[in-house]
Amino acid sequence: MKTELKFLDRYLTLWIFLAMIIGVGLGYFFPTISNVTNSLSVGTTNIPLAIGLILMMYPPLAKVDYSLLPQVFKDKKVISISLLLNWIVGPVLMFALAVIFLRNEPDFMIGLILIGLARCIAMVIVWNDLAKGNREYAALLIALNSIFQIISYSFLVWLFINVLPQKLGLGNFNVSVSIRDVTESVLIYLGIPFLAGFLTRYFLTKSKGKDWYNRKFIPAISPITLYALLFTIVLMFSLKGDKIIELPMDVVKVAIPLMIYFVLMFFISFFINKFMKVPYDKNVSIAFTATGNNFELAIAVSIAVFGIHSAQAFVGVIGPLVEVPVLILLVKASLYLKKRYKLVTND
Repeated sequence: MKTELKFLDRYLTLWIFLAMIIGVGLGYFFPTISNVTNSLSVGTTNIPLAIGLILMMYPPLAKVDYSLLPQVFKDKKVISISLLLNWIVGPVLMFALAVIFLRNEPDFMIGLILIGLARCIAMVIVWNDLAKGNREYAALLIALNSIFQIISYSFLVWLFINVLPQKLGLGNFNVSVSIRDVTESVLIYLGIPFLAGFLTRYFLTKSKGKDWYNRKFIPAISPITLYALLFTIVLMFSLKGDKIIELPMDVVKVAIPLMIYFVLMFFISFFINKFMKVPYDKNVSIAFTATGNNFELAIAVSIAVFGIHSAQAFVGVIGPLVEVPVLILLVKASLYLKKRYKLVTND
């Protein structure tokens, strides 16, 4: 059965652009919207936005089959390569690009680093299927990334933002991120949907069966991520109506290092796997898992730590705007490489 990109996913870049335009329009024609938004806040937390961010994270985490985790460690070569690419190469590469392209704009730089540290747990299944990858291995790697993110994201943010710039002589950024604030954000915006997703899968598969869960429930809740993402974007940009002229250039500043990251990360991953003689289907699963990022988490943490008006949150929104068209091209590149090198899948 041929896998095709669903209508909503295929035009994700368009929907994000439209959400930006609608948000800016609302902010321009209804400037009192910021007062309404602030009135729905408790402390620094905006209630509608918090609900939207948690809903945005819930479907990807409800899709993960955590019962597969013990199988991950059976193939030590594949899992070692995946961990190396996801948790060392990917973050270091994004950190380097952030410093090279945005060192004079530390807020944008931090936003890019936050994206690089958030590993993919959602759209990778789509790219993997389109490139004829191994779905089981993709699912295994997503489950592993989900657990790793909950455990390590706060520490990595502290390391890559508070420690490394200073150690490398880049301390003139004069920025720091509270590990406590990041940890609280991760527990709220990743911990809550993780627990909800885990419990949903456990009880519904037990009562309705795995087949019903995957064929009926998951397709029903999947669009919630997109709707919640678009709601977040509309709300964010409704508060940026006065900066509409500045936005196009800001988009370009962020888009360039992101595009370079996606392309480099994919080809580095693909050819390392090829050199290690990993079969094509597993190669693709590892490569796309390493290339994609969890923009939902990066957006949630940016908003919670820096605020909805922040440049860091803006960078998070630009992420999926760039990712979708670039990764569609990388799917085509993957299929071309399979044909070019006559690569075989696992028996």
